[in-house]
Amino acid sequence: MTVTDPKIEHPILHLIGEEADRLNLECYVIGGWVRDLFLHRPSDDIDVVVVGSGISLAEAVAKRLGKHAHLAVFKTYGTAQVKRGEMELEFVGARRESYQHDSRNPIVEDGTLQEDQNRRDFTINAMAICLNKDRYGELLDPFDGMYDLEDCIIRTPLDPDITFSDDPLRMMRAIRFATQLGFFLEDETFDAIVRNKERMNIITKERIAEELNKIMLSRRPSEGWLLLDKTGLLPLIFPELAALKGIEVKEGRGHKDVFLHTLKVLDNVAQTSDNLWLRWAALLHDIGKPKSKAWDPQAGWTFRNHNYIGAKMVPKIFAKMKMPLNDKMEYVKKMVDLHMRPINLIEDTVTDSAVRRLLFEAGDDIEDLMLLCDADITSRNEEKKARFHHNYQLVRQKMVELEERDRIRNFQPPVKGDEIMEILHLEPCSTVGELKMAIKDAILDGIIPNEYEPAKAYLLKLAHEKGLC
Repeated sequence: MTVTDPKIEHPILHLIGEEADRLNLECYVIGGWVRDLFLHRPSDDIDVVVVGSGISLAEAVAKRLGKHAHLAVFKTYGTAQVKRGEMELEFVGARRESYQHDSRNPIVEDGTLQEDQNRRDFTINAMAICLNKDRYGELLDPFDGMYDLEDCIIRTPLDPDITFSDDPLRMMRAIRFATQLGFFLEDETFDAIVRNKERMNIITKERIAEELNKIMLSRRPSEGWLLLDKTGLLPLIFPELAALKGIEVKEGRGHKDVFLHTLKVLDNVAQTSDNLWLRWAALLHDIGKPKSKAWDPQAGWTFRNHNYIGAKMVPKIFAKMKMPLNDKMEYVKKMVDLHMRPINLIEDTVTDSAVRRLLFEAGDDIEDLMLLCDADITSRNEEKKARFHHNYQLVRQKMVELEERDRIRNFQPPVKGDEIMEILHLEPCSTVGELKMAIKDAILDGIIPNEYEPAKAYLLKLAHEKGLC
């Protein structure tokens, strides 16, 4: 079969083929770019496999492209990369691989194109298109990847037990591709993941987190988490999330399945935001519920302070999963901690003071917090959902009014600590911090406006009451 899609006529592909012919090398574009070509998905990353030296071809291509191309050579791995603008070209020599049981790092030897295709993870990633002039555009599809694309199936080229045992990360990749593409795991492939799930123990946390982030950025990330659960991988890679599963009934009263609720919230957020860390906040917003669950004969099942407990769990989860322990983690922690505040506001009388405090604590992340809280409304009672959504809009309106009037978001008390010490002739001490906090509270409670002169007058009033002046 010869591929006729216009994308195959890209000048860079012809240039690669010309240089391969000049060096008397067979070369093929392979893998994800070919798959995405047939799925009509955009792709700027092109993998080129060469029967011979991939580095030699990369050097020749970089030279042809001139000063606008950047060449990086990785001799240890026999690979090279050429970057030009948004396009990345990866060159590798065709190879065959063998594995030892305690490592996913293969023993690599030079091989044929067929041997290289045999080592690919899935049939849809094993298709290759020739770039040499006399066979330009010829598709080599030994495992019927085209049929699997049409049938929306993820399947391994060879025995899936061997494929997954050799490189267990491919189990995560299978689920990630199924989630990203909206495909199904072929039955034997699914069963092989179940049989080989314990092999995930040899995979580094960093690689697992990388695949999880790709699942999280999918259109419906819940599908990936459900597959992780059904295959038995979930408790191995994320036991805290697996602990959310199930319903406990006592005296005829049960609580909702927090795992399924969480996935619904995650999908709701995914419909409104591409922010990876807001999606992680959605996944973790109820992570503290198993530890806080208690039975109250009057109230039924309760999860008091689960937001606070969950927020304390976030740094530990991020550290264990080798995810960033920086402002991204702090953001997720804050979202988890505050996610109950807006719903408490709409259930009580919406006071200016409560809204000011929420604005102050959420800061610039207030809109993200409101998106999360809106997504957290998953009741099947349509009237209840409508009422909650309406009340959230009232809270949002109150926030806008107070922010315009009081400028609360990320504010600092108008009278600084050093000025308090100067006015009251104080040395650095806890009293200075207490006075500064009292001024902040007075502004948040609406006792004084967020302005310098009223704040200074309030300081002097407090100082007089405390006998400091």
